[in-house]
Amino acid sequence: MFSKEESRRLREDFWISFGKSFPRKWILYDTKIKGFSFKFHFDTKTALVALDLEDDLENRINCWEKLLSLKSILREDYLPEALFEDTYMLENGKELSRIYVPLEGKVSIHNKATWQEVMVFFNTIMSLFEDFFRDYEAILKD
Repeated sequence: MFSKEESRRLREDFWISFGKSFPRKWILYDTKIKGFSFKFHFDTKTALVALDLEDDLENRINCWEKLLSLKSILREDYLPEALFEDTYMLENGKELSRIYVPLEGKVSIHNKATWQEVMVFFNTIMSLFEDFFRDYEAILKD
């Protein structure tokens, strides 16, 4: 078990190490589409890379429909393991729509032995998400 301070320090160390291992500027929130963002998530049980839609319901539905029209392309050409959830509940109770790729297996941000695997996974999957976004950005922004 880790204290809150030890846990905070491990999380900080992971993200600093990830930034040094893969020094590049990710798109993340800089999509120029309201409520459309990419996220990395790593905690004591899971690691995943996600494309989140968090805007008002009407805009979320509109964008979700565009993503669904591109679903077969995303899966065939970029991320065959991508999961689509039109209603995804975060731990804080917030509802959003999410396309994500989880890292299967036992990983924990508290276990430094899993960090390299997660970093490589993050770099690989986010790069593919970004490639998809760049290739279909015009459709998604329309």
